[in-house]
Amino acid sequence: MSYKRILLKLSGEQLAGADGSGIDPEFVGWLAGEIKKVTETGIQVVIVVGGGNFLRGATFAGDGIDRATADYMGMLATVMNGLALKDMLEFSGQPTRVQTNVHMNQVAEQFIRLRAIRHLEKGRVVIVAGGLGKPYLTTDTASASVALELGCDVILKATKVDGIYDKDPSKFDDAVKLDEVSFQEAVEKNSIKVMDKAALGLAMEQNMPVIVFELAKDGNILRAASGETVGTKVS
Repeated sequence: MSYKRILLKLSGEQLAGADGSGIDPEFVGWLAGEIKKVTETGIQVVIVVGGGNFLRGATFAGDGIDRATADYMGMLATVMNGLALKDMLEFSGQPTRVQTNVHMNQVAEQFIRLRAIRHLEKGRVVIVAGGLGKPYLTTDTASASVALELGCDVILKATKVDGIYDKDPSKFDDAVKLDEVSFQEAVEKNSIKVMDKAALGLAMEQNMPVIVFELAKDGNILRAASGETVGTKVS
């Protein structure tokens, strides 16, 4: 069963070059092609992107920089990523709009729910940048909130690993990948760190399924959006 409207959550680090910072145009170009495979089937795509390849507010704060200020700087980093991804998508022939929860009308539209839905209905990808426009909230939490607000059917959480394991696969050779995990388990177990606990709590409260899957694999976004068994489903 294909989903009608999905939210794809990307981390900033996934867009980074080999040195772990900035933007890798070659990878973002490949990613645009993968997203276009999804929209070509008629599935509507919302994207929330992080900014960790430039700056992560929680770790940048300190030494005179207030946490709220650092978080606002992180929001600006997500806008840079959103603009880069938008141009790559447009270059590949996929109409795209960037909306942001931070006021910056020269570079992006203000996030307005009904306008975003109209873009989606017209076949445009909508990238929501700037998190929720408030400090102390992660882009994971923003992705859960935006998915609910825009009536998405599922959150696709793109990661470096191919799903959730019963223990850390980088430390334990006998770690077993789980096809399904309950929200209760995902929220309560400290070993499950694929998504911010506040985001998982919100998704659980509103019964919004989350699929944790490996991004850097040809066709994986399309497979997850088409309802195939990819990664781990949290529900």
